Amino acid sequence: MGLEKQQHQWDGCSTEYDKLTQVIVCEPTYMKIEEVINTVQKRYAKDNIDVERALAQHKAFTNALNDNGMEVVSLNARPEFPEQVFTRDIGFTIGTRVFISEMASPIRQGEEKILREWVGSNGIPYQKMTAGSIEGGDVVVDGNKVFVGVSHRTNHEAIDFLEKQLPANEIIRVPFDASCLHLDCVFTILSPTHALVYPEALSKDTLRMLGEHYTLMEVEKDEQFAMGTNVLAIGNNKIISLPQNTSVNKILRENNFEVIEIDLSEIIKSGGSFRCCTMPLTRSI
Repeated sequence: MGLEKQQHQWDGCSTEYDKLTQVIVCEPTYMKIEEVINTVQKRYAKDNIDVERALAQHKAFTNALNDNGMEVVSLNARPEFPEQVFTRDIGFTIGTRVFISEMASPIRQGEEKILREWVGSNGIPYQKMTAGSIEGGDVVVDGNKVFVGVSHRTNHEAIDFLEKQLPANEIIRVPFDASCLHLDCVFTILSPTHALVYPEALSKDTLRMLGEHYTLMEVEKDEQFAMGTNVLAIGNNKIISLPQNTSVNKILRENNFEVIEIDLSEIIKSGGSFRCCTMPLTRSI
């Protein structure tokens, strides 16, 4: 897409579930578990990542995105960034502005500069986060409401800064068990009325609060470990999910979602699934 078209037609993104039309990804060309930074990686660190298999699975995933009408923008993979496939964390779109993350983990610092260069060269308005640390996996958006996880990766200083940037939005802080890494590993909004949640990572008060906003569909412990909460809503009640998470897929279908099952089992060894592997730029209402 050319620069002029980007400047005049870029509409941004204000929910987690409207029709996804443009998304940023990165192939797992140099993917490996180099430094264990989450509990999932700890289990798979010895075997590590079969890159050829990861590339094939990622290609099947992006083909499915294309087949569903999305423009897929692929950032250039670089050997110094072994977790670059997880583009969700390097930024997040709220309205017509992309926020460039301030990465907490040293192994991931620098990835966000590639995103900043791309959005800048394409005339997309952006804001660099300059206080504290914040990663896109902790930011879940639904119109005026912005849920932000309080974690090892995202702190109150950064959330305070975000509040100042978004005075018209309601910023809702969501504390959770930080061993789950990011908020989207325990809570994901799929429609105006429904969300997936992993209750063991959240306090009773937090669950009660989230339940005031959505019908909460619970994810079991074994499927949360397999990134069951980290599905991707692409619009029209369509959800991309892992085939092995059978209980998640069953409850989604029971609640009138169409489930598209794609194998991403090699990539999830590093602790992220479909939502982690995408950074939405535009969703159409």
